[in-house]
Amino acid sequence: MKRGKKYTENFKKYDASNFFELPEALGLVKSLAFAKFDETVDLSVKLNLKKSQSVRDTVVLPNQFRGDKKILVFCKPEKEKEAQDAGAAFIGADELIEKVKGGWTDFDVAVATPDMMKDVGKLGMVLGRKGLMPNPKTGTVTFDIKGALAELKKGRIEFRADKTGVVHLAVGKVSMEKEQLEENVQAVISEIKRKKPIDAKGEFIRTVSVSSTMGPGVWVNIKE
Repeated sequence: MKRGKKYTENFKKYDASNFFELPEALGLVKSLAFAKFDETVDLSVKLNLKKSQSVRDTVVLPNQFRGDKKILVFCKPEKEKEAQDAGAAFIGADELIEKVKGGWTDFDVAVATPDMMKDVGKLGMVLGRKGLMPNPKTGTVTFDIKGALAELKKGRIEFRADKTGVVHLAVGKVSMEKEQLEENVQAVISEIKRKKPIDAKGEFIRTVSVSSTMGPGVWVNIKE
C-alpha cells in the first residue's frame, strides 16, 4: 500500500516496532499528527477470542469529544414528553418508522422502547447497515428514556469486537490534553477487561495500539 510523504516521514521519527507506555504513546500520536484538521485519536485492541466468543458493551468516556448527538426515539405517545424533555431530536412511532424505511437516517443514535421493537426490527436493512439498530445490550432498548438519553449525551459509546477479534473505536481528538486521552483509553480498556468471556483462556488482550486519523500507529505496553 502506497503511503503519503508526510506519513512516511513520520515513521522515521520513532521506532515503530517498540512498545511505549500509554502516556508516551499518546504523546507520540499527538506529535505525529500532521493533518490540517483536528484528527481523531483511534484505539485498536486485539483480543484473544474463539469464534464462538464475543465482546460487546458500552462505556461512558470521562472526557467527551463530540458535539451533541442527534438522538431519535421510537416510542408510543405516552412516552413522547419524557423523550422531548430528555432532549431527543426526533420522536415518534409509525410515521417515523415509515420515514426511516424510506432511507432517512439523519440522526446519530436510535433509541426504542421495548413495545416498539416488533416494528422497529423491520428496519434492519436500513438501520443495521449503519449500526443504528437499537439493542438491549447497548442500553438503547429501554423504557427508561430519560436515563438512556442522559448517558448518551454524556458520551456513552458502543464497542464491539469484529470477526478478527479487534475492538476499534475513537477515543478523542488530537487537540485534547494527553491526560484526557489517557483517561478515555483506560476507561475503554477497563470495560473490555470486564467483558472478558468466562471461558476465555490465555492472555485476553494481545495487543493495543493508538493512532490519529492520518498518522501511523503506535504500540502500547499495557499489562493485564
